[in-house]
Amino acid sequence: MVTPPAAPEEKPGIDVARAVRDIRLGRKLSQRQLATRMQVPRTYISKIENGKAVPTLSSLERLAEALEVNICALLQDARSRREQDALAIWADPFLTEMAPLVSGLDALQRSMVMNQIREMASGRRRLA
Repeated sequence: MVTPPAAPEEKPGIDVARAVRDIRLGRKLSQRQLATRMQVPRTYISKIENGKAVPTLSSLERLAEALEVNICALLQDARSRREQDALAIWADPFLTEMAPLVSGLDALQRSMVMNQIREMASGRRRLA
């Protein structure tokens, strides 16, 4: 029997660095764009995301404003973020309908489905 590789271990507790990075990427912002919104150097954003700088309460407020989220989103622990992400996925009727269908596919079929979805999402059109 083959055991799947273990998921990378997450540190318990609040991870502001990961939250900032995940939210920024989810908003499709570069570090430079976020820094411009906050009126800080890009290197400051990099240091926050790499855990080399801990933002002050004032900086957290500015980060939340620049990312257009509630400050609580930056202070959630990893488990809460995962649970929230899962709830958002299951709230989508399309994904709820797709899940049981996809779970019955083998690895090759899943790969083919993912490739099709990626192509459609990227806007490329296939010629018949």
